[in-house]
Amino acid sequence: MEFVRNAWYVAGWSSEFDEELRRFTILGDHVVMFRKSDGAVAALEDRCPHRLLPLSQGKRIGDTVQCGYHGLTFDCSGKCVRVPGQSNLPASAYVEAYPIVEKHDIVWIWMGDAEKADPEDVFDMPEFTDPAWEAHQGDALHLKSNYLNVAENLVDPAHVSFVHPTTLGNSASENVPVHVVTEGKAIVAWRWIRDAEPIGFFKSFGGFTGNVDRWHYYYLYTPCTAVIDFGSAPAEDAIPEKERNRGVRIFALHFMTPVTPTHTIDRWMHLRNTALGDETAAAQMDVMFRKAFAEDKAILEAVQEEESRPQKRRPIRIAIDKGPMVYRKRISELLERERTHDVASDPTPAFVYHD
Repeated sequence: MEFVRNAWYVAGWSSEFDEELRRFTILGDHVVMFRKSDGAVAALEDRCPHRLLPLSQGKRIGDTVQCGYHGLTFDCSGKCVRVPGQSNLPASAYVEAYPIVEKHDIVWIWMGDAEKADPEDVFDMPEFTDPAWEAHQGDALHLKSNYLNVAENLVDPAHVSFVHPTTLGNSASENVPVHVVTEGKAIVAWRWIRDAEPIGFFKSFGGFTGNVDRWHYYYLYTPCTAVIDFGSAPAEDAIPEKERNRGVRIFALHFMTPVTPTHTIDRWMHLRNTALGDETAAAQMDVMFRKAFAEDKAILEAVQEEESRPQKRRPIRIAIDKGPMVYRKRISELLERERTHDVASDPTPAFVYHD
């Protein structure tokens, strides 16, 4: 399976990196990562070009990595700086070095063409630095599932009523229409459920006892970032859609890292506009999120198992699949763009285009 390589992916939470050499597998490639003496994270191809021993099985010497087999040593740019027993350093003795950006306690890595890596393209939200919001990192959920299926699940409000009936959904939303917009940077799917019983999450956390107005907005950014804006407000307040901050509002963020074609890591966290500074509330929310995401895990892994078996007929598509279908199309377009080298981006005057 091909992966989109010219994109920023989450390599891990900042807390996952220290001075030790650690192997991470991202887009099927092994990467050795560690913190340099200045605190920045370095990322190198985890394979010595000599006999292919993983560099993660070697050792650090300052800010260089020495192979544990024959001592070839590489700096953080991937350049070989020492070959024991000889003075010349072959040009072919190098390893790939990957661009890294660390932001909001998240480490991002670029696995494609390094010259195309723009730190300004790293995902961000104003709520990360807004004092009216609290950020809290959750877990790294390992899924035996293709990342495409994981991503599609995260732009699908319709599944919530059936997969999460006691946590993030209930039967009140089963027949409420889902709205979808596919023209912007993100694919967006959303719906409002007015004057209904609160879901389990907000019964436990929001303290709602009467009926509420609640919402789910799903934003999927290609290739692997999803934001779910959900919340509730007392039904009698009848808040407009653009005034969601008046209610208890949560952003659940999902950063998907494809490991292999059938293994995806979903690092999830949340931003909230209530219970600021309350770690007890954050821990309670983590418990509820873990229960809900375990429900997703069971579904996604069962789907992956069936996809791996011979198919007797083509799968069907129904009305709720508009967002996932557009997502797959965008992924295909990105892959096609990476398969070719566009040398006609600045046409000569011999070709005049009118479209």
